Amino acid sequence: MEKKSNKTKWLHVRLSIDENKQVNKEWKKTTCLKRSEYIRKIILGKPVVSTYRNRSLDDLMAELIRLRNDLNAVGNNFNQAVKKLHTLDRIGQVQTWISAYEQDKTSVMQAIAGIENSISKLSDQWLQ
Repeated sequence: MEKKSNKTKWLHVRLSIDENKQVNKEWKKTTCLKRSEYIRKIILGKPVVSTYRNRSLDDLMAELIRLRNDLNAVGNNFNQAVKKLHTLDRIGQVQTWISAYEQDKTSVMQAIAGIENSISKLSDQWLQ
């Protein structure tokens, strides 16, 4: 464990508004939690870990999220249709249809669950 030292000395630096904006912009690209930590690393020549966002991966994640929402809507609509058909149990043909499509419902729900699982795994990788 690294020994924590008290920082008692001050270093004052004056920046223009544009310089300050640039420092803040560069600091926000790093993993440093505090601006002082970032500046200290820079002036002492220590390595600064930068974060990088892949624009195409960001776009992919946005699309996957939209697809997941669409899949949830399809599953919900399918469930509602089947529940509605269950209320029409007086009609013999509807009962036959319900029996035939219960298996399809299970397949659709399993497919949706598998896709959601894949999206979640990709999302977890993307967030790291």
